[in-house]
Amino acid sequence: MNDGVTISVFELAQKFPDQETARNYLEERRWPDGPVCPECGGLDRIGKRKDGYYRCNACKVDFTVRTGTIFERSHIPLHKWIWAMYFLVTARKGISSVQLSKELSITQKSAWFMLQRLREACGNDLEVLQGIVQVDKSYVGGKKKNKPLSKRTKTGRGSAGKTIVIGIRENGGRTKAHPIESVNIKDIRKAVTASIKRGSTLHTDELPAYQTLRDEYGHETVCHKDNEYVRDGVTTNSVESVWAVLKRGLHGVYHHASEKHLARYVNEFTFRLNDGNVKRPTMARLNSLIDATAGCRITYMELTK
Repeated sequence: MNDGVTISVFELAQKFPDQETARNYLEERRWPDGPVCPECGGLDRIGKRKDGYYRCNACKVDFTVRTGTIFERSHIPLHKWIWAMYFLVTARKGISSVQLSKELSITQKSAWFMLQRLREACGNDLEVLQGIVQVDKSYVGGKKKNKPLSKRTKTGRGSAGKTIVIGIRENGGRTKAHPIESVNIKDIRKAVTASIKRGSTLHTDELPAYQTLRDEYGHETVCHKDNEYVRDGVTTNSVESVWAVLKRGLHGVYHHASEKHLARYVNEFTFRLNDGNVKRPTMARLNSLIDATAGCRITYMELTK
């Protein structure tokens, strides 16, 4: 029975049984005041045509609710797109393209393309964090023991051959994360200043690059080398918990994420921590992802070149 918060797969299928119901829902969500021309932004001279098409009589452009979104030029029915979004926001550790292909009765290749487009939309977060913000970095990549001998690095460091990901989490608020080139001053400063409002207070470990931010931010540290993890409310435990969720999903569900696509996988996990949080009603989570799909089109060639 629906408790008003959780929606089962069966209930979702009843709500969106076909392309027409899904299209109507997406139109109401994207255009609450009526269709808007993606070319000129007009809504006064829009004519309705067949099969979900509209024509702007001002600039003579034909468009649908797919235009300018991740759904554009996709042959997959819109209700399957909504189901895919449902699986993505409700799966704690994510859903593989193999599993999604079975759920939607599409090819694995199409399912992979869908998921990559959805991950692109998950990264459409321009909010700047503020207040007390925890910052930490982690090294993400395949486990050495799972690699062929010819591809194992010769060095003994656990970070060798892995990608650096910086995580930023506002106390009691949102999480942001993305890969960076290195942990030098330039890359750390660029990542922090792009995501955190100046004047906020940073909680970090003892990495030297963080010290250079003290002219723009308050700064408190914990010394992990001395086994110090919490001191008078100063900690990075909250942002470090993000790495546990991310790595369990990458190793347990996806098994491998190439450096080229890693940023999109990170987008997916941070989206579930924010707008896809399990404490929110299922439809609210789904609507947040639907809203993020506009302006995030990416082609198959861009993904595979």
